[in-house]
Amino acid sequence: MSKNHKNSNNSVLAVVAHPDDAEFLCAGTLSLLHQKGWQIHMATMTAGDCGSRNLPPEEISRIRKTEAQKAADVINAGYKCLGSKDLFIMYDRSTLLKVIEQIRRVKPAIVLTMSPSCYMVDHETTSKLVQSACFAAGIVNIKTDPVSPYFHVPHLYYMDPMEGKDKFGNFIEPGFVVDITPVIDTKEKMLGCHESQRSWLQEHHGMDEYMDTMKQMSAERGNLGGVKYGEGFRQHLGHSFPQDNLLQEVLENGVKPIKQKS
Repeated sequence: MSKNHKNSNNSVLAVVAHPDDAEFLCAGTLSLLHQKGWQIHMATMTAGDCGSRNLPPEEISRIRKTEAQKAADVINAGYKCLGSKDLFIMYDRSTLLKVIEQIRRVKPAIVLTMSPSCYMVDHETTSKLVQSACFAAGIVNIKTDPVSPYFHVPHLYYMDPMEGKDKFGNFIEPGFVVDITPVIDTKEKMLGCHESQRSWLQEHHGMDEYMDTMKQMSAERGNLGGVKYGEGFRQHLGHSFPQDNLLQEVLENGVKPIKQKS
């Protein structure tokens, strides 16, 4: 077991921008960790308050938080909304403190978050907030009373960007792929809890076939690792962050290297 992991709990925290981001990008991996006996925690920066053409922000937020909790319940995960607003996730003191506090409460060994480069600034800002919060959680002069500092830098992993590409349309190759083939039905069940988001995407994005889109994305990532369905991740390996791959250690053969093109 990783030396760095010995000082932490068997818990994982996924911090995403909006309800259903985790279900598209990392729910399979969370399900596999749940099967390994890990404690699963999910957090969204917003409640999805702009995700409707017909309902006011307060009403759609209530609906989408209920859907997010229902999805988390599938794998017995905790869920928390951190209270930002859609398109207004800010990298500022108050928002960063909320993320630091969540990490200190959960005390995760592993943190999963959005890609640093993606089609939407909410996703990119969430990524930056989580990177800083992982580093800052143990700094005693940053106060989040009554939660005390967490003296451990978690293993931090970035999920795939949506459609596997950055905002310039460039393909983003993951560092490795998690084989989620055994739990694709669980991932599908979790995504199916977000009924209101499916309607929103149909109306605003012209995006239908909600489940098929998720499975297509999972199949494309799985192909990179030589499996039927997969989720891609890149590990944050900057100074002071753990250098060993804890996800690979825990999931063992479920973590696949990227196949080299012939």
